[in-house]
Amino acid sequence: MRIAVILSACLLLASCSTKQSGNNMFTGFDSLLTAEFRADEPGGALLVMKGDSIVYTKCVGLADMDTREEITPNTLFNLGSISKTFVANGILILQEEGKLSLSDPIGKYFPEFKSREIADAVKITHLLTHTSGLPDNRPVSENPDYFITAKDYENFAPVMQAEKLVFSPGENYDYSNPAFNGLALIIEKVSGQKWQQFIAERIFAPAGMGTSTITDGPHPEEGVAHAYELVNGVWVESDYGEFPTFPAAGNGGVWSSLTELTLYGKALGQNLFLSRELTQKSTTICHPEKWAGAYSPFIGYSWFIGEEQVLGESNTFGVRMVYHTGDQGGFRAFYFSIPEKNLLYVGLFNRPPENLDAIIKTGLTLLRKNNWLD
Repeated sequence: MRIAVILSACLLLASCSTKQSGNNMFTGFDSLLTAEFRADEPGGALLVMKGDSIVYTKCVGLADMDTREEITPNTLFNLGSISKTFVANGILILQEEGKLSLSDPIGKYFPEFKSREIADAVKITHLLTHTSGLPDNRPVSENPDYFITAKDYENFAPVMQAEKLVFSPGENYDYSNPAFNGLALIIEKVSGQKWQQFIAERIFAPAGMGTSTITDGPHPEEGVAHAYELVNGVWVESDYGEFPTFPAAGNGGVWSSLTELTLYGKALGQNLFLSRELTQKSTTICHPEKWAGAYSPFIGYSWFIGEEQVLGESNTFGVRMVYHTGDQGGFRAFYFSIPEKNLLYVGLFNRPPENLDAIIKTGLTLLRKNNWLD
């Protein structure tokens, strides 16, 4: 397996533009990048994988404005909230080993909760599905200097001081970053090791993701893309040290590349670190018994499931999608898997595109128009 991984990486390194010749679909993908990014500015990369074959990849722009290093398929980007899927899988690994239960109340792991009622009512499964009702009461805007260096515990600590919930657990959906800081801390408490190391050993290693890493304080400081935002016509760095909550790794600390995200996709499909049953359950919509939301549930264990909608709109593509997006500092990312068609569509960017949703949906539309979703 390692030989195959190295060979794949070498083939991608040889050229950052790989596609089937004479296919107008891939010309369309080219246009998505070239219309948005320039070679001498921060940019991005797109990839399409069909089965085990990478059928399209293209990179445009610079990974580092100081060194002028170009983006390649092996450039490490911060994945933002796609990181939550790794944390969720870490929790599921521990459940499969009988070391925790998704029905455990979070008070079992956090005696610091001010309200015992909240600590007993919120379960691990609520954290995984953004249905806990826990408020995000972090005073980031009032104290940005503190949150420039605050790690997982410091970001979860304010939540433990909450005296009331936004709604009863399982009744509704409210996207929660601190919930995944809490889940990362649970991995540490149960496994007895840093959660970053646990994910590296239990997910990165079996998947062959040898260069992927996870923020732990200021790490990583080098060997990765830097993120930027355009301010008054000047590209200004916006990642660790500039963007508050960036060190809170449980909600967005994983760094990976196009190359290694394909290995993540293969590992999920081959059940290399999680059983088939739990992998399927994690990518199936969770329907809480007490659901009272104005819309149908659309999330599994961290994964968004596009059966009726994609990115908040009607799903016109006719296939089930399992996906997540990422947004942190100047980084943007998306990971779309279409299991029934054995397709993977990934985008990584080190500056905000004008319209990330348009890139996602235009790419999916190109796949549909060329009968790849049939």
